[in-house]
Order: sequence, then structure tokens, then C-alpha cells
Amino acid sequence: MKPMPRQLSSSSNRDNSRFCMPPFGQALLLLLLCFVCHAGSCTEQERESLLQFLSGLSNDGGLGVSWQNGTDCCTWEGITCSGNGAVVEVISLASRGLEGSISPSLGDLTGLLRLNLSRNSLSGGLPLELVSSSSIVVLDVSFNYLTGGLSELPSSTPDRPLQVLNISSNLFTGNFPSTTWERMNNLVVLNASNNRFTGQMPTSFCASAPSFAVLELSYNQFSGRIPAGLSNCSKLTLLSASYNNLTGTLPDELFDLTSLKHLCFLRNQLEGSIKGITKLKNLVTIDLGQNRLSGSIPNSIGQLKRLEKLHLAYNSMSGELPSTVGNCRNLKNMNLGGNNFSGDLGNVNFSTLRNLQSLDLMSNNFTGTVPESIYSCRNLSALQLSNNSFHGQLSEKIRNLKCLSFVSLVDISLTNITGSLQILQSCRNLTTLLIGYNFMQETMPEDDEIYGFENLRIFSLNDCSLSGKIPKWLSKLTNLEMLSLYNNQLNGAIPDWISSLNFLFHIDISNNSLSGEIPSALVEMPMLKSDNVPPKVFELPICTGYALQYRINSAFPKVLNLGINNFTGIIPNEIGQLKALQLLNLSSNRLSGEIPESIYKLTNLQVLDLSSNNLTGTIPDGLNKLHFLSAFNISNNDLEGPVPNAGQLSTFPSTSFDGNPKLCGPMLARHCGLAQTPFVSTKQNADKVVSSFVFMISFGAFFAVGVLYDQIVLSRFF
Repeated sequence: MKPMPRQLSSSSNRDNSRFCMPPFGQALLLLLLCFVCHAGSCTEQERESLLQFLSGLSNDGGLGVSWQNGTDCCTWEGITCSGNGAVVEVISLASRGLEGSISPSLGDLTGLLRLNLSRNSLSGGLPLELVSSSSIVVLDVSFNYLTGGLSELPSSTPDRPLQVLNISSNLFTGNFPSTTWERMNNLVVLNASNNRFTGQMPTSFCASAPSFAVLELSYNQFSGRIPAGLSNCSKLTLLSASYNNLTGTLPDELFDLTSLKHLCFLRNQLEGSIKGITKLKNLVTIDLGQNRLSGSIPNSIGQLKRLEKLHLAYNSMSGELPSTVGNCRNLKNMNLGGNNFSGDLGNVNFSTLRNLQSLDLMSNNFTGTVPESIYSCRNLSALQLSNNSFHGQLSEKIRNLKCLSFVSLVDISLTNITGSLQILQSCRNLTTLLIGYNFMQETMPEDDEIYGFENLRIFSLNDCSLSGKIPKWLSKLTNLEMLSLYNNQLNGAIPDWISSLNFLFHIDISNNSLSGEIPSALVEMPMLKSDNVPPKVFELPICTGYALQYRINSAFPKVLNLGINNFTGIIPNEIGQLKALQLLNLSSNRLSGEIPESIYKLTNLQVLDLSSNNLTGTIPDGLNKLHFLSAFNISNNDLEGPVPNAGQLSTFPSTSFDGNPKLCGPMLARHCGLAQTPFVSTKQNADKVVSSFVFMISFGAFFAVGVLYDQIVLSRFF
């Protein structure tokens, strides 16, 4: 907003005596003041250019209230003019809910320096007039729906002043233009991530822009090798092209970029070794995970004194972890999971890594005992050692890690479950504890032996063949959200206190020997009755495979999995109260009676498995109201009557209904009303397990797009 002229007052005799002039002089002064006021306003051409932009919006986010023709555009919302108010220099309209196209008229604002239209819903192309502007220094149109390609500038175009271009998170396609960047000799930052660009990585600006420092191209479809021309970007500090289709090796020329601080090529198809990387002495971040890299970590890694993040997970790297990694004293995050590293970790002195916050060595071939020096990393908040060949019991020194919140110790041959839990209960900040595939054939600790874990949100103790009952000490975990006790040998009934866990929404206690009826407490679970799961960020993304990650709890489905147990009685009609459920598995039990009509109320249900029970009666018509149902199985029961030949249920294969000799319908090749050949079903436990796992496999494609299947739970991948 332009400065307003100071008002003159003649209300006192003193002021009159000091500022006295004839009436003509007063009139002349007023005229001059009006001239100054007019000179400080934006020009008619600027006003017209802005109004043209406004007229191209289908939703102006309320700008029309301020942007009025005939008023000074320097006073309009989102507009900043120069010091004397004569020239529009800044347009800042981020997160205004704008919809429509960007008018090329903004390129006519000859004094415009900074244009920010980010985080709106703008569509159409990016006008060439903005990129080729003779004045714009910073252009940010990120997080919109802009489409098309980037146009080439005419070869006769003079050098442009653009320094920062952020076009990330749009829908741009095609190759990068070459002549455009040759005219950007002032370019410093280019962020084109999260689009659909193809072809080779652009490098032409490296030769034309001597101060170019930041290149962010992640989440596109770039292919081919990393171009050697990047070596011309001598001032480059950040190079990121993660989540593309790049191939080949890391070129030797890349290691000439001695100013580089952040190197990120996560999830491409790169091969070869990283032996030359230690030439980049200023590196703070190395993120080369999920490629096809091989070889070992060079001993010279210790020369990277500024290194804070070392991410080489999910490659084919091997060899021992060099002791020199202990010289990287600024290291905060080390992720080497999913490789073929081996050897004893005792040769690494982790106690020198005082700043280490996250250590992931899971799914390798490390041997020996977990080194005691790890427990000197007092800032460690996440520790993942799962799926290695360690031996020995859990060290009591883990109690030193007061900041520890995420622990994954799956399948490392731990013994003494009671002692391990008593040690871990001292880690008061634990929110995630994954310790399955250990403690084989031990007994679940008794109620008076375990306490603490008051902040625990995710607890997985699966595949241990544990005997005993579901322990009462779990009832004290009042913040628990996800509980996985599947593939054990627990017996007895589901305790009534389970309904007191007000935040629990993911329950998998399948493949045990639990018995009794489905308790009323289970159908009173607050979070299974409500769609509301307050989103909370995990300390680390919870991985469910090579590609899928969940960073917030509400991304997980609401699950009740009681399959492969010995439950008896009927399915309670009250189960219809669990309206938030997305997966319900009651398969391979001894349940009887009819399928309750109330299941139709579970309108969020995506997976329903009632197979291999003793259910009778007809298929309720209401099941056709489950419009999100993607997997359905009621095979191997004693159901009768017609299978619906229309609606949602008609979309499932005959295997979803097999083993019910009294069912009829076109998909079963048994026409309703005709005499049927008697069908004998042998429902031995082994057959029930096979049936259940065949059903699981049939869900593969469904869960591959982001929904966690009942048997594929956290700790299987830690």
C-alpha cells in the first residue's frame, strides 16, 4: 500500500503563525499534493493487466471485493508496489483458492519482480510471457494443476533476469526445452519436481547460469543416464532426481561438484558402486536408496565430516560396515536396510555418533551381538535391527536411550520375552514396538510382570508361537492404536477389557487357539464405531513392502481379524455397530447361525471373509449395499438359496461361494430349483488354513494399491 500524505492542520494560532500563506498559495499546495498522490498510483496499463488476470479466473477467492476498476491497484489485496507506490513489484496470492487459467497479461507488468500463485487450483498452461519476462526474478506456481509442456524461447531472446523458478507439483509433461535455459543466465534455483516430465535430465543451464545452485527434479519420468554435463554446474549445492527412471552408473564427472551438499537419487535404477562419492567433502545428505547399487561402502566414508544423512537402503550392496563410519560425527540418520551387508558390527564405535537419531540396519546379514556402543547414542529415537543374524538377549543398556520412540527388533533370535519387555518398559517414550518372530514357544508374560508402555501406540508380537492368554497388562496401554498378536498359540477368550482401549482400531489376533463366543465388548470398540481417527505422525514411515509407506496412523485401514481360531456361537447382530470397519475376517472358526443382516451397515467395508465356518441360512440381500467391497468370501459354509445375480455380490468369482452345496445361481453352474448332487465338505483345520491363505493371495492386487491386508502387518517388513 502506498504511503498517505501527512495531513496539515491550522487548528491552532501557533500553527497559523508558522505556516501562513495567501489563499492562492494554499490552492497551489493542494494541487501539488493531488499531483503527488496521482503520481504514486499504479498505471492504467498495470490495472488493466491485473483485471485481465482476474477475469480469467473462474473462482477469484474473493479478490474481486478488493480488485475494483477505478481504484489504485497498489491498494489491492496481494499487491505490493515499489517504495513510491508507482510500480507493481510483488503479486503474492498463494493459498487463495484461485481457479481458472493464468492470464499472459501478467507478463505486461514491466516492474514485477516476484509472482507467487502457489497452492491454488489453477489450470491450463504456464504462459511463456511469464518465463520470458524482462523483470520477474522469482516465479512460483507450484501446487496447482497446470498442464502441457514448457515452451521454447525464441533464439533471439535476450538474457532474462529469472533467478528462482518453482513449477513443482503440477501436471506438466514433455521434455525440458533447451534454448529457454540458455537465456536464463541468472538462474539459481529450479524446482520442477512432482510433474510428468520425460526425456533426459536437463543440463543446459549449467553452462549459461554460473550461479546455478539448486536442481530439484524428483517424482518425474526422466530416463537415461545421469548426464555428464552436470559437471558444468560448479556451484551446485543440491541435486535431487529421486523417483525417476534413471539408469547407468554415477558418472565420474558428478564427483567434480565439490560444492554439492545434498545428493538424492532415491528410487531409480542406478547401478555400480559409490566409491567416488567421498570426493564430495561438503556432502550433508546422501540419499541413493532403492536402486541397484553394488559394492561396499568405501573406507574413505569417514572423510565426509559434514555428513548428516546416509541412506543406501534397498540396494545390492555388500561387505562389512567400515569402522571409519564412526568418524562421521555429524551423522543423524543412517539407513542401510535391505542390502547384503555382513560381518560383526563390533568394529564400529557408535559411541562417537553423538548426534545419531535414526539407525536402520534391518534386513541384512549382520552377525554377532548387537554392539553395546549403540546404546551410547543418547539422541537415538528410532532403532531398526530386524531380520539379521544377531544372537543373545536384549541388553539392559537400551534403557540409556531415553529418547527412543520407535523400536523394530523382529527376527533377531531374541529369547526371554519377560526379561526383554521388562527392559523395554523403561523406555518411557516408546510409541512403536515391533518384536515378532522371536521368543519361540515361550509363554506370554503374566499380568504382574509387565508395566509401563503408557505411550505405546503400535505393538506387534506376532509369529512367536507364544502360549498363554491375552494378558491383562495390555489393558494398561491406554494409547494403543494397533495390536498384532497373530500366528501364536494363545488360548482362552477375548477379554472384556478390550473395549476400554479407546484408540484401538487395528486388531489382528488371527491364527491362534482363542475360543468362546465373540464378546459384546468387541463390538463396542469406540474407534471401530467411529470414522474419526485423529491423524498422528509416526516417528518413521511404517513400511508394508518395497513401495508402500504410511506416515500417519489414519492411513491404515480399520481392521478386525479373528480368523483361524476356535470361536463358536453366532456372529452377534451388534457387529453392525462397527461402521468404520474396512476389513472384517472371521474365517476358519466354528461360528454358526445366519449371517446377520446388520452387516449391511458396515458401509466402509472393503474386505469381508466369513469362509470355513458353519453358517446357515441365505445370503442377506443387504450385503449388496456394501459398495466398497473389493474382496468377499463365504465359501465352505452351509448356506442355501440363490446367489445374487446383480449388484455388488455378483461381481465376485465362484470361488467366493464354493463349498455351499445348497447355494445356487449361474456363477455356480447350479440352477436354482433343480435337484443337486450331494456335496460333502471336509472342514479339517488344515483345509481351513489353506482356504484362508488362498483367499489372502487373491487379495494381492487389491492391497498393492495401498490397503494393508490383515495378514500383512507391520513387523513382517521390519
